[in-house]
Amino acid sequence: MKLIKIPEKEYYQYRLSAMFDCYKWDPQFYDSNTLANYVLVLSKQENEEVIHLTESLDQETRRAEEYLNQHAKIAKKLSLPHHICQQIKHMKHYDKTQNIRLMRYDFHPSVEEKWVVTEVNSDVPGGFAESSLLPQLAKEIIQMPELTYTSFGDKMVEEITKKLQPPATIMMVHCTCFSDDRQVMQYMGNKLSLNGYKVIYGAADHIRFQNQKAYSILENNQERVDLIFRFTPLEWLIQMKPRKWDGYFDTSTMSCNHPISIYAQSKRFPFVWEDLENAQISMKTWKMLLPETKEATKGILEEGYLFKPVYGRVGEKITIKEACKGDEYQKIMKDVKHHPKAYIMQKKFISKPLKAEDGKEYHICLGSYTIEGKHAGYYARMSPYPRIDSYASDIPVLVER
Repeated sequence: MKLIKIPEKEYYQYRLSAMFDCYKWDPQFYDSNTLANYVLVLSKQENEEVIHLTESLDQETRRAEEYLNQHAKIAKKLSLPHHICQQIKHMKHYDKTQNIRLMRYDFHPSVEEKWVVTEVNSDVPGGFAESSLLPQLAKEIIQMPELTYTSFGDKMVEEITKKLQPPATIMMVHCTCFSDDRQVMQYMGNKLSLNGYKVIYGAADHIRFQNQKAYSILENNQERVDLIFRFTPLEWLIQMKPRKWDGYFDTSTMSCNHPISIYAQSKRFPFVWEDLENAQISMKTWKMLLPETKEATKGILEEGYLFKPVYGRVGEKITIKEACKGDEYQKIMKDVKHHPKAYIMQKKFISKPLKAEDGKEYHICLGSYTIEGKHAGYYARMSPYPRIDSYASDIPVLVER
């Protein structure tokens, strides 16, 4: 892997183009710029290795979640939210052939010269436009036409078309009050519209279920929905009041993603691996790549380990002390003490930073997508600290031919 800097005289236009042409509407987090002025380049060998590992992980994950969906007693070890546990029985008839499965695996280079995977974004991974449009924009600016990339957006449309023909109706379900959620949905929705689909944008409670079929209740769009494209996390979905979300779990309407995604989204996923292997479901790749994970029930941090929230996102509440700001570390430790079951303890690994041409060093998280079991592009972020959180910058990924 290497970092290529975007020339300073070109960066201003690159940033504007990212905002207005590539759906990167707000490239800021507070006062921090979240659009890198670098391009990440993978060698052909690195790309092939990550693709192989990604697809192996995905095969294991999908077999695991299908097994867990039929064995509720084992799934209890994941300590899923109470409302979701109540709905598991309604997911028994999940049919993978009638749904679209999307995941993103987060890879990190380590000082041991090997990849470490810290999690799978199993439920609602984002970064669609950044992984699809920024690479092409970067290629043009750094003038390296020999580099290539995989467009996530193209792969997603391709997979949807295999199972659902236009002009079918697709509802982009998201938290409509957040512009950063809308930009993800708007990119994908516009792309689907250009391919002949009817696209509706709405919140999770804008769908009603009748006879296990989904219907939009939006004014001027009151009709049956053929595909639910969900970007509202399940742990947020089940907080909706009044309770209108039950139907998502047993609907026969095609979903991307179906709530079966909750099994691997839990950071307690490793706690069921022994049971899975006893059922002849190999977790070999996961065991090789994920750092050792333990219960955090005592709230006491062992040397060489860190705490992570069971349902944390974008690096939040991870106790990498040197990456915490102000009194953040103390607050997290206090929260672990009071809510230990909301955290797991994971062995620390030493992230290997990449040195750029200008001598600066950055830590990398390389998100590798799968759609229906096949690699579908990259979404990468970088940070001067080993924790990749909301302050990290999005960076386009290109690959040597």
